[in-house]
Amino acid sequence: MNLIPLLHHMAWADDAARRQLADMPVGSAERARAERIYAHLVAAEHVWFSRLTGVAARHGVWPEIDPDEAAALSTDTVAALVTWVESRSPDELERPIVYRNSAGTVFENRAIDVVLHLAMHGAYHRGQLALLARSSGAEPASTDFIAWLRGAPAPMHE
Repeated sequence: MNLIPLLHHMAWADDAARRQLADMPVGSAERARAERIYAHLVAAEHVWFSRLTGVAARHGVWPEIDPDEAAALSTDTVAALVTWVESRSPDELERPIVYRNSAGTVFENRAIDVVLHLAMHGAYHRGQLALLARSSGAEPASTDFIAWLRGAPAPMHE
């Protein structure tokens, strides 16, 4: 399975979600909630990447960071994740990793499943962000994978 398109979509969709925050009314309850969810979305990507690599995470899964900090974290994490996945053989991606979740419980999952979880987790939260945007009067971002396939620059699909 080629995970790279999913990761490029994740970067694109995270950025679209961040940009839709700017269209929401400043000071609204919806925007405050959306900013918190966006920070969680990208921090969770960071935390899961740290679990894949065994490097300590700089943020928890619900950090108090602003959208600009979250955007930078997303950019850095996805770029590192793409590099990490590209440097792994299919057999390496099938190997299990052992990690502790936020509650300290030990789990074991294949690396490929962790990467797939990242893509699915992000889709879930970007849906929440779209709902908050719409309820605030803003236009929700289209972040579906198929939308990315239809409109992203061709080099992203190679």
